[in-house]
Amino acid sequence: MTRYVWRDGAFRHPTTNEPMEVPQRDGVCMPMIQSDIDDYISPIDGRVITSRSSQRYDLEKNGCILKEPRKKPRGYINPRFTAKHGLPLREDWKEAQAKLDAKVRTPPKD
Repeated sequence: MTRYVWRDGAFRHPTTNEPMEVPQRDGVCMPMIQSDIDDYISPIDGRVITSRSSQRYDLEKNGCILKEPRKKPRGYINPRFTAKHGLPLREDWKEAQAKLDAKVRTPPKD
């Protein structure tokens, strides 16, 4: 993947600093902008974390990772499908299947 660097009002090659031609695109190129985090005290060593970069440094320094909890349990709820394709079956597949059946069989409210 080509890397573009913006210097002196133009895209340039990152090492040679030569101007680079920007390829034509069909759509609009929108960069992802993420807001910074609020200040907090690190639970590991008590230092104040003021930005994402200081958070990354703190996690790396202490051998930790930042992991968000999963919202959905892993696996599938259809036992025939999982057996046919060799996929994992959710532990609560009976309850999940019953909820799905109740949704499908319930007529829409007027």
